[in-house]
Amino acid sequence: MKSMFFEDFRVGDQFTTAGITLTEAQIIDFALMYDPQPFHVDTVAASKGPYGGLIASGFQTLAITFRLLRDTGIIHDSSLGGSGGDQLRWLRPVRPGDTLRVMVEVAETSPSRSKDDRGRVRLQYNTYNQRDEPVLSVLLDHIIARRSPETLSV
Repeated sequence: MKSMFFEDFRVGDQFTTAGITLTEAQIIDFALMYDPQPFHVDTVAASKGPYGGLIASGFQTLAITFRLLRDTGIIHDSSLGGSGGDQLRWLRPVRPGDTLRVMVEVAETSPSRSKDDRGRVRLQYNTYNQRDEPVLSVLLDHIIARRSPETLSV
């Protein structure tokens, strides 16, 4: 997909990402570094725990969710970072072998009041597993560049 700039985003626009399948090793590696709870790093302990097996850290699921959107290319040339998020919900455990994909909808756009080279685009992310079960939802604010004056006149 081609990069989009602030002017290209319309409330209600939707995007679907490709999928990515998580391995047990990826889940454990991430958790050892960032979220070393037994149900993320120890298969034996996890099998006896509240989830009945190893699950991915919710933070890993969130990071993958953003990465999948970035991989579409729509913000590749226009992203100036983010300014926060709301309503983060981990809805279902993500397990080894799960394939995640993301549906993203533009919830709001607003031009910056202080910098005319950018605006804020609020995106509603909904992440699903291979059974189309929701595993994560979050509303994130992206700072997106406006087109340059040279691009606008083309």
